[in-house]
Amino acid sequence: MKKYIYSIVIAFLILNSDCIAQTKTENLVIVTLDGMRWEEVFGGADSAILKNKEFTRDSAGTSSKFWDNDINTRRKKLFPFLWGTVITKGQLYGNRWKGNDVNNANRYWFSYPGYNEIFTGYPDTAVNSNDKVLNKNINVLEYLNRQNSYHDKVAAFSSWDVFPYILNKWRSGIYVNSDTDSLPYTTDKFKLIDDIESLSTRPVGVRPDILTYIAAREYMKEMKPKVLYIAFDETDDLAHAGMYDLYLGSAHAEDGMLEDLWKYIQSTPQYKDKTTLIVTCDHGRGDNPKENWTSHGEKIADAGQIWVAAIGPDTKMKGEVTTKEVLYQAQLAGTFAKILGFTFTANHPVANPIESIYK
Repeated sequence: MKKYIYSIVIAFLILNSDCIAQTKTENLVIVTLDGMRWEEVFGGADSAILKNKEFTRDSAGTSSKFWDNDINTRRKKLFPFLWGTVITKGQLYGNRWKGNDVNNANRYWFSYPGYNEIFTGYPDTAVNSNDKVLNKNINVLEYLNRQNSYHDKVAAFSSWDVFPYILNKWRSGIYVNSDTDSLPYTTDKFKLIDDIESLSTRPVGVRPDILTYIAAREYMKEMKPKVLYIAFDETDDLAHAGMYDLYLGSAHAEDGMLEDLWKYIQSTPQYKDKTTLIVTCDHGRGDNPKENWTSHGEKIADAGQIWVAAIGPDTKMKGEVTTKEVLYQAQLAGTFAKILGFTFTANHPVANPIESIYK
């Protein structure tokens, strides 16, 4: 009888090995920079747009901050965290100049379809607008929230007010704080953040990214979630407005927020050396002719081109990945789950994860 029971236990462990896979990562932080072009991530400020007075009002001032003739210096000026910390300790994917492609699998190349693809692993053709429609697809944050060790420890903070629908917070049960939402408890710190949010200007029509970040960071300090998603928005809105100087400034500020977040992670016992940070975007933008940089969507040839950065205890130090390959946004959902030791399954197909991020 004992031998029979032992065999059952071993069989159970084998069948469920995907759900108890050993990884060093216990916590996951995901950050998206809406519509942030890979061209600036890997090349820094674009000289053709920088010199165009239609798009860059203060070309001299912006150039002094972000321009250098050397591409390595130039991109580090714009993204010092990505090209200082991530490049030496993590991985960066998506430099198409070196043959490393990361693409949208969905054909629409704008926000809701992109975020659906990131979190469901499924480029659903029925997700084809930015309307506030409840997403019928199961997302990986929802899946993780159903796991015993992660239940009620998953949270999302976004500037854009469509995220409650993208993540279907009413069905998924995850905590989603978006745009004008107040923080959940009336501590003095949270109340101050809420007051600043309610009284501040909204220059791009949604909560400023810095307030989204501060709300998320302070929630992280207070509530200690095991999975946190932060969705920035300003880079896309400023690009649509054709304000290249402000687009670069917002990208640089968001890189600073990433650095600040990573410093907090590495200074806190719950998170230090137990947390993976993955950064990406929902879609690309146009490139040639340069006027197309303000736009995206299926009619803009380059708008399905994206990038991914990863750093954490299970992510090997590869730096800028130059392997000639094509990866897809849809692979991220499975990657998020795998790096925590799970296999994401849903009510729809899920793309295979990016193994090189967690192996």
